[in-house]
Amino acid sequence: MAVALVTCAVQQTPTIDEPVYVGAAVQYLREHEVRLNPEHPPLGKLIVGAGVALAEPRQDPSFEGGQSALGRHLLYEAGNDPWRLMLFARLPVIVLTLLFGLVVLVFARELAGTAGGLVALALYTLSPDVVAHGSLATLDVPAAGFLLTSVWLLWRARLRPWRYLPLAGAALGAALATRMSALAAVPVLLGLAALSTRCTRAGPRALLKGVALTALAAVAVVWAAYLTVDPRLRWAPQQHVPTVRGLRGHLVDLLPFPEAYRDGIRIQFGLENKPWRGFLLGRRYTGSLWYYLPVALLVKTPLGTLVLWTAGAVTTVAVPRLRAAALYVLAPAAVLLAAAVQGSRDLGTRYALFLPMFLAVAAGCVLAARWRRVPAVTTALVILVAVSSLRTFPYYLPYSNEAFGGPGKTRLRLHDSNVDWGQDLGRLADRLRERHGGERIWLVYKGSGVPSHYGIEAADPLRVPAARVRGLLVVSDSAAATATGRLADLIASSRPVDEVGHSITLYRR
Repeated sequence: MAVALVTCAVQQTPTIDEPVYVGAAVQYLREHEVRLNPEHPPLGKLIVGAGVALAEPRQDPSFEGGQSALGRHLLYEAGNDPWRLMLFARLPVIVLTLLFGLVVLVFARELAGTAGGLVALALYTLSPDVVAHGSLATLDVPAAGFLLTSVWLLWRARLRPWRYLPLAGAALGAALATRMSALAAVPVLLGLAALSTRCTRAGPRALLKGVALTALAAVAVVWAAYLTVDPRLRWAPQQHVPTVRGLRGHLVDLLPFPEAYRDGIRIQFGLENKPWRGFLLGRRYTGSLWYYLPVALLVKTPLGTLVLWTAGAVTTVAVPRLRAAALYVLAPAAVLLAAAVQGSRDLGTRYALFLPMFLAVAAGCVLAARWRRVPAVTTALVILVAVSSLRTFPYYLPYSNEAFGGPGKTRLRLHDSNVDWGQDLGRLADRLRERHGGERIWLVYKGSGVPSHYGIEAADPLRVPAARVRGLLVVSDSAAATATGRLADLIASSRPVDEVGHSITLYRR
């Protein structure tokens, strides 16, 4: 897994979100003010910032611009090497991804023994989604991993509540301080804190004490993340903060977090109200589909993993000694998935990245089933997962399983971070030099990279009459998936001749 993570981190150009987080991290470190990217709490960006600080990037102190502009300035305009800067920004997330694998191993081993732990670890390390996003300077893997760590510590708290409940609360706070979507898990995790305390046959007062201890530790970590950036907690929003009314507005007002956190939630609610464009199984649409995430997960999860996830979930419920564990492993995952499918942004399985972690632990429990063929069947399925995962190396972002045609066909069914998040601009530059030198290039690129920095000299085909667009038309597959009007006509009247990284298609005109 380490080899796969580092390979991806070295070879991929910045994805759409990464420059924003890198820019915010630099602003936190140098200006000590929570100003950029307030829609996400600061801890994940501080983690990224640990790597950025080691890279010692140059920055024009007089530069003024928004979060996207600052990221582009740091990578391409301030004299920094974008390859080196992005690698350093990604390294802390890579380390966390590997450490969360140890949590998966230990959690599953405690439930189902050493063999079960190894099965869970295999599914985690071979998960294309975890590898894809664990190699990026983004917030998805850290938030999901902190939640898993919190649940594991809550499980341990059944025997020693006063040792593990504060640690579980701290891990929950780390998740809340990384992504606000973790708020959906708070009720169920506090319920598990009460359950763990009750396992010691404690009275009602002790139950309340256990829940309060967990909650206070979580709140303390969120405050600590903001105080680390700015001990004075200055907050002057640089963008419009929507007014949130009704029950949601009252709940936001009651949250015991800094005002910057509560305004970040309000901004997130505003983003949820935008008309996002989606693409699923060849269908273009505006808005969201409740079944988008379940279908996308079916496409992007190895077939053997799907079988083991299902078998593991059934086993944890069916085997009497594992039923208590089902509440810890399955309930948080179910609540988080229920919250995720309600979102308006059908932009990728990264919004459900907790599933490959929690369900890997559940899958390890299949070995607790009393059927003599279980070990052999489980081993065969893990081998199938390994083959499928290794075949996609190093193109993990566009992975889809064999039932849906593999990575080369993902663009026909999904878009955005499922397949093309702007990661292959460097590979495109290499391909153009190797095979298409001297040709006229027309480029529609969906990403945060600057093509000219990689030596790609191209024109925009949407700015000239269609009759003038002759030569090589290069289109990001995310742009092609949602193309309408002029771009759709250009693609329809062109002949595909090449592809790069299963995320960019080259057409001849």
